[in-house]
Amino acid sequence: MALLVFYGCSDSQINSLDNDREKVKLVKAYFDSFNQHNWKKMAGFYADSAAFKDPSLGIEIVKQSKSQIIQKYSEMQQIFPDLRDSIITIYPSGDKHVVVEFETRGAARDHTRFKLPICTIFTIENNLITQDFTYYDN
Repeated sequence: MALLVFYGCSDSQINSLDNDREKVKLVKAYFDSFNQHNWKKMAGFYADSAAFKDPSLGIEIVKQSKSQIIQKYSEMQQIFPDLRDSIITIYPSGDKHVVVEFETRGAARDHTRFKLPICTIFTIENNLITQDFTYYDN
């Protein structure tokens, strides 16, 4: 029975499933790097100049280099030393996109804790993140 189902899949459907698996694998590795606070490794998942839409950067799309990404998250870690993301769901979408619903948790140095639901749309091209459009209630 499984052979018949597989046999019924076209090459483009199989390629699409492989592409989805690769994008999900990349996103999971990205979040692992985030949770390890390995900002250099995390920045390596981005293209040299990636586009960001993020309330912390303003309302316009902003281009960021890998060194700017490292700096931003290093500064954030100074404020929230135990910062951690928990993926809720990953939704592959089309050839280039992955939508990730996750929750960020942490505590400031004064022990004030927070929990923030976030949704990010990643655009992935040539196995690198070229756009990171993040939405949360700022």
